[in-house]
Amino acid sequence: MSPLSPTTVAGVAPTAYDPHAYPPFAVTVDLCVFTERAGALAVLLVERTDAPYAGAWALPGGFVDVDEDVADAAWRELHEETGVERFAGRLEQLATYGRPGRDPRMRVVSVAHVAFAPDLPEPRAGSDARDARWWDVSALALPGGSGGSDASPALAFDHARILADGVARVRTLVTAGATSTREEDR
Repeated sequence: MSPLSPTTVAGVAPTAYDPHAYPPFAVTVDLCVFTERAGALAVLLVERTDAPYAGAWALPGGFVDVDEDVADAAWRELHEETGVERFAGRLEQLATYGRPGRDPRMRVVSVAHVAFAPDLPEPRAGSDARDARWWDVSALALPGGSGGSDASPALAFDHARILADGVARVRTLVTAGATSTREEDR
């Protein structure tokens, strides 16, 4: 019998395993959703209703439910916070962000996603968002970027870093022509 055979790999925790021996932490999703507005790259942001960062702008996102797939959580949070329905464009994982202290509530690891689709609809705020709108990316102050102005909102959590990474990724996708929404092009 090989060491990796199905009979030796059981889907049950060992009896000596104590989940309370490890500190709890949460998994969230954050979404960098881009579209084109007036010929410019625009990103979808929400204004937070609740603490922490009440009143600050943030990427749409939230906690992954215990019995939920991460990708399903991303689509759910996008719809709950912005009213934007699942669309034909690509939604892919961007990176995982887990710096301790990134969320003052508890230890939180976020799986960020990135998507680009042309002509996405106007959002409408929902669940824990006070407002939702498209922002011209060049108007936002991002790490390593030259954008931003006095009217540029400060982003909650580490969302400026996540958004900067998302902008770099979507520009690569657009340059490579990998943003098609047509099934036959994927």
